[in-house]
Amino acid sequence: MSDSRPIQTVSSKIDWESPYYRIRRDDIRLQDGTAGVYNVLEIHDSVFVVPVLDDGRIVLIRNYRHTLSEWVWEVPAGGIEDGQTPDEAARAELLEEAGGTAKELRFLLKASTMNGIGQHIAHLYLATGVTLGETQHETLEFINIHPMTTDEVFRLVQRGEMNDCISITALLLAQPHLQTI
Repeated sequence: MSDSRPIQTVSSKIDWESPYYRIRRDDIRLQDGTAGVYNVLEIHDSVFVVPVLDDGRIVLIRNYRHTLSEWVWEVPAGGIEDGQTPDEAARAELLEEAGGTAKELRFLLKASTMNGIGQHIAHLYLATGVTLGETQHETLEFINIHPMTTDEVFRLVQRGEMNDCISITALLLAQPHLQTI
């Protein structure tokens, strides 16, 4: 396996941007000299948090996703703001989306989520000893809070009723730790 880069970037420019993401256009050259274009979605890294209450229930959210025109089962998640650490963002998103505060936050995994089109990294966490309070939803967030037993959560996953792959990954990574809580 070679560590050489088969694609070289000749130049880059931002073709479009919003407050949430931007599209970068890279003019590229392949090893054989062929020129081309590669578009890359640039987005802030994000956090996904599996919140667990003291009684062992997992807090899922039911989130309306305009992009899909449907309600989706997820764990609390959101972008890491400039100047924020992933741990700080995880605690902030837990509070914002579920009204939760955690006694303990455990890092599970850091993974790329869109290798072919973008450079987004998700940081997955398990939050234990969670206490629920007031949420701090943003204007375009339509979220309902659902504490559920571990069995109920994994039945949703197994029946295909939860389709957010990063939330599912976070839950599967958290599963071995849930037995020790």
